[in-house]
Amino acid sequence: MTVMVALLRGVNVGGATRVPMADLRRIVAETGYRDARTYVNSGNVVLTADAGDTEQVAARLRAACAVAFPCAPDVVVRTREELRGVVDGNPFLDRDDDPTHHHVVFLPGAAPARAPEVAVTPPEDLAPRGRELYLYLPDGMGRSRLAARLAGRSGPGGTARNWRTVTTLAAMADEQD
Repeated sequence: MTVMVALLRGVNVGGATRVPMADLRRIVAETGYRDARTYVNSGNVVLTADAGDTEQVAARLRAACAVAFPCAPDVVVRTREELRGVVDGNPFLDRDDDPTHHHVVFLPGAAPARAPEVAVTPPEDLAPRGRELYLYLPDGMGRSRLAARLAGRSGPGGTARNWRTVTTLAAMADEQD
């Protein structure tokens, strides 16, 4: 059995795509996964799967959500071990310890992250590591020019989470293991 974290992109932000977390937990269970626990209202689910293929879990959850909800959110999945690596790999934690300044963009697929061709104006910063983009946004996501530039470009979108959410999900996955 493998503990995983599924991250749905763009749900319950801005009012456009509504996915009740109780319904999401039900869909996860009906799809064949166990121990579904959600965190906050933005599409974060810790679950247990029989096999460790994150791409297969993402595809199955994406298809189930497309049937169950009026939207078809993209889904990115990481194992507990992969998420622990994301927490351990943040290159910006030496700058400050305010979790609202640190964000991670989880990219879909198996390809390693690459630095996108966008202007980065200090003190903001970004760094590709593994399959993620780490963002340092000292004025927060909402006021970030870098975040706006990233949102406006084409390519693999991924889904962003703030540092508090990332570390909480990692702790939840550790508890479930």
